[in-house]
Amino acid sequence: MGPVILFFSGAGKGELAVNDYKIGFIILNDWRVQVVAKEKNWAGNYTYNALEYLYPENVEQVQEIVVRNGKLRVLGSRHSFNGIADSHASLVSLQKMNRVLELDKVNNRVKVEGGIRYGDLGEYLHQEGYALHNLASLPHITIAGAIATSTHGSGDRNGNLATAVYALEIVKADGTIAVFTRDDEDGKFHGAVVGLGALGVVTAITLDIQPSFEISQYVYDLLPLAQVENNFDAIYSSAYSVSLFTDWKGSSINQVWQKRLVQEGSAGDVQAEFYGASLAEAKRHPVPEQTAENCSEQFGVPGPWHERLPHFRMDFTPSAGEELQTEYFVAREHAYEAICAISELGEQISPLLFISEIRTIAADRLWLSPSYKQDTVGFHFTWKPDWEAVKQVLPLIEAKLEKFNARPHWGKVFTMPAERIQSLFEKLPEFRELMLECDPDGKFRNDFINEYVMAK
Repeated sequence: MGPVILFFSGAGKGELAVNDYKIGFIILNDWRVQVVAKEKNWAGNYTYNALEYLYPENVEQVQEIVVRNGKLRVLGSRHSFNGIADSHASLVSLQKMNRVLELDKVNNRVKVEGGIRYGDLGEYLHQEGYALHNLASLPHITIAGAIATSTHGSGDRNGNLATAVYALEIVKADGTIAVFTRDDEDGKFHGAVVGLGALGVVTAITLDIQPSFEISQYVYDLLPLAQVENNFDAIYSSAYSVSLFTDWKGSSINQVWQKRLVQEGSAGDVQAEFYGASLAEAKRHPVPEQTAENCSEQFGVPGPWHERLPHFRMDFTPSAGEELQTEYFVAREHAYEAICAISELGEQISPLLFISEIRTIAADRLWLSPSYKQDTVGFHFTWKPDWEAVKQVLPLIEAKLEKFNARPHWGKVFTMPAERIQSLFEKLPEFRELMLECDPDGKFRNDFINEYVMAK
C-alpha cells in the first residue's frame, strides 16, 4: 500500500488507532506513514483501494489537501458496506475534526465538525439539556457520513438523520468553502445534504436541536403477522420509535421493540400483551442467539434519548467481519404488500440471515433521500458474511419489490442496475448539475458515483 499522510511527525514503528481500528504502520518521515496492509470497512467485507490516508485537524488543512490532490474521497466511520467511500488515490478522514463548534441556545441549533460521532454529540447535548430528534441503531457512526447516505432511525413522525441539518459547510474541488442553508432560496440545500460525498468535504454541520427527553424501551415476543396486516398503523404509532425484527420464518414477527416517550409525571404502565405479542421476560438482542448485554436498556427503565434510541450502547464497539447489510425502502402505503412479497422468499432468505428489521421513516424534501416526498418503510437485512450466497438472493428480493419502486440504501449492498436506481430518484438530474458546480472535473467522484449517479 502507498504512503499515508498524517499531520504529525516522528519516526519508528507502532499502531495507529483510527475510529477504534488499529493500523500497523512504519513512520518514514515527518507526516508520512507506510501502512502495512490495505484497510477494510468495519464489517470486513470491503477492502479500500486507497493509496494514502490523510488526517487533517482543521479546515485550512482540508483546503490544502483538496487543492493539491487530483482525486480523493472522504471516509467516515467505515460503516458502509460497499464502495461508496472508496478511492483509488487518497482517502480523507475527519476523525480529528470531531469537535462541537457552537451551541446556539437562541435558535436551538448546534454546529459541529463533520467527524463527530452521534454518541459523543448526544452525550454533550444531553448534558446541556438538549437532544436530536432521532438516532440510528448504532451511535458510533459519524454525522457527516450518516447524513451523506441518508441513514435514518425510526418513527412515524421522525425524518431521517439528515432532516435535522440546517446548514452545511463544504470544501469544494477548488478549495473554497460553499455554505448551504435551509433558508437558501435556490433550493440547492436540499440537494447538498444527502450528497454521497460527491460535492466535496463536509467540514461543518449545523443541526436543529430540541429540549432533552427520556425514552423507556419495551420488547415483545412473537407478533402474529395477521396483526400487522390489520393494525400496521396502530403498531407503528404506539411509540416514539418502533422496530419489528423478523427472520422471515413462520407466521410471526420475532420481536417488537417499542421506544416510548416518557411524559412528565407518567408512570411506566405496560401491558403484558401487545396485539398478540407477549412482553419479553428477559433482555433481548435483535439476533436471538446473541447476548443482550451490549443492547440499550429495556424493561421500561427510563433513560436519556441518546442512550435509548439506538439499539446498542456507545461503550460497546461493534464487532468487525461478521455481517453484511442491505436495505430497501418502499412507500408506506405498500408496507404490508411488501412484507408479504418478501415472505414468499422466506426459504431462500432465512438460511443466510442473522435478522431483518422493519422500520418507518417520515417523508422529507432531500433530493437523494429514499424518503423523498413519501413516508417510507425500510426493510433492513443483516446477512451472514457469505457474499457469494447473498448476492444470489438479492436479485430475488429486488424483483419482488420492483413493483413498489423500492429504493436501496446508498451505503449498503444491493444488485440493482444503475439505470433502475437512477430512475427512482427524480431529482438526480438536478443533483448532477450541483455536482458540476462544486466539482466540475470530478475530483470527488469514484467508481460508485460514476456508476450509480452519473448519466450513462
